[in-house]
Amino acid sequence: MLSILALGSSAAWGAADFLAGMASRRRHPVAVVGWTQGLALLVLTAIILVRGPAGSGTAWVLWAAGAGLAGLFGLVCFYTALSRGTMGVIAPIAGLGVVIPVALGVLGGERPPALAWAGMLVAILGVTLASGPELAVGLSARPVLLAAGAAVGFGFALYLLDRGARESTLMTLWGMRVTSVTVLLCVALLVRSVGGVRAGETPLLLVIGCGDLAANALFAVASSRGAVSIASVLGSLYPVVTAVLARIVLDERLRRIQQVGVVLAVGGAVLIAL
Repeated sequence: MLSILALGSSAAWGAADFLAGMASRRRHPVAVVGWTQGLALLVLTAIILVRGPAGSGTAWVLWAAGAGLAGLFGLVCFYTALSRGTMGVIAPIAGLGVVIPVALGVLGGERPPALAWAGMLVAILGVTLASGPELAVGLSARPVLLAAGAAVGFGFALYLLDRGARESTLMTLWGMRVTSVTVLLCVALLVRSVGGVRAGETPLLLVIGCGDLAANALFAVASSRGAVSIASVLGSLYPVVTAVLARIVLDERLRRIQQVGVVLAVGGAVLIAL
């Protein structure tokens, strides 16, 4: 069950990230993050009002706030990178944030086998091959650096989400979005703009927000039922979905060495899971 839920989160994240990358090429990435998070918060709030809060404790609050801040940082970096770089390269780099929850899980007492450590080395090699040629030909390093920032944000967000979900999955998801939306509302007030989003764009942004929300929920349930290290790795396979959609829809073409790098990055994640 853990594997099915975690792989489901990968599929939802991959599709949502592809759509977010498309939207971020038309609107500022911060605006895309703000609207998708805000719409997801409305959906979550409606669910809570109908069924009531899940759990009576408040131990999830700090975990949710931390996950919201880390996730917000990761999303802004990621969507910005997707809007300026090759999706098939950016997504695998961001996906390697999985190393963080794996490491924290080990420090917390989990003991992945030797094959998992080999997978980390393979994945790092894959990232080097996937991103190195893009820098070598003189293209901007910014998308790659932003993807690395996204990896850090996503890695900590996954771990903190797992900790909060062990207290209350629903309330942790809600608290994450309250945190991110509050920060983004403050930014909107400072710049006096909501990103110029038109009403016709709302359905797509709602789909992206709900896709990200569903992915978070599936991961939270999976990790709270087993090892966060394993759930994190399986949940990190979303770059495959993003890269495939970019290839089919946008006809993105990667150099041969980059293709090898993408395969190694995803293969390394699979080795960790095995």
